[in-house]
Amino acid sequence: MFVDRVTIFVKGGDGGRGCVSFRREKYVPKGGPDGGDGGDGGSVIIRAVAGADSLADIVNRKHVRAPSGSPGSGAQKTGRTAKDIVVAVPPGTIIFDRDRGHILRDLTEAGQEVIVGKGGRGGRGNKYFATATNRTPRDAEPGEPGEERWLVLELKVIADAGLIGLPNAGKSTLLSRLSQAHPEIADYPFTTKHPNLGVVRAGGERVFVLADLPGLIEGAHSGVGLGHEFLRHVERTRVLVHLVEPMPLDGSDPVANYRMVRRELELYRQELATKPEVVAVTKSELTGSADARAHVERELGCEVIGISAVTGQGLAQLVGRVAEKLQDVTV
Repeated sequence: MFVDRVTIFVKGGDGGRGCVSFRREKYVPKGGPDGGDGGDGGSVIIRAVAGADSLADIVNRKHVRAPSGSPGSGAQKTGRTAKDIVVAVPPGTIIFDRDRGHILRDLTEAGQEVIVGKGGRGGRGNKYFATATNRTPRDAEPGEPGEERWLVLELKVIADAGLIGLPNAGKSTLLSRLSQAHPEIADYPFTTKHPNLGVVRAGGERVFVLADLPGLIEGAHSGVGLGHEFLRHVERTRVLVHLVEPMPLDGSDPVANYRMVRRELELYRQELATKPEVVAVTKSELTGSADARAHVERELGCEVIGISAVTGQGLAQLVGRVAEKLQDVTV
């Protein structure tokens, strides 16, 4: 199960209570206060870990509470500090404070972490309250409460290049051909319900991560179809690979379909339209596909690559173009 948005409640552990105690030793009358401090509460930490690709592991974990610190005891013994709770998430997870609406941290790389529920400090024992005029204090502090809040965790898949296009444009088939990924493939639209990632080798030691992103339909920018669930993942990609079906079953014009997808990107966020792009017409093994590719190229005024995931035609050229675009973006 792929999950890219989760709401959870987190609470740091409370600090342990300070101790009220007095020394009781043979031959030591009026030994004075010796109450120890309470231990600090544990914190809730969210950490990005390599290998995770979804928030599914925490979707049913609605509340995350760190343990409280132990109370202090006599003989100036400090209570035990509680252990932190670590919640593992995939790189690319953005953490929002639900009620205040601001971003706490954008975890873009494995190993990055943020404390989202800080544990409370332990209370001081009565030894701290002894003075020249109050030699037998009977006061001690309670531990501070741990920080608590509601969070929204939102995953935006991080990929070098993303496959975009209408449903049934051949994105999943292409990804399976170029990498070791195994996305769901079928002859009906919307087989891809969530992004799939694959590693593509571009010759030599050059590799890049390619994402098969769910198909767009008109109105996606306002939430129609997969809507924002699709578009949020496009933001993380550096290069877009726009796949155009040469002869759609509904008889629509490939150029009009291309422009519709581009319009949805612009309406969602203007900067998406400025990302480097490689355009390819799929299913080149079909009769008439070459004419469709030439038509799209004339109308768009840019290079359009004809590819076939079935025969392998044009795949090496496509991979090479994507690698070049990525190199230009890096530079």
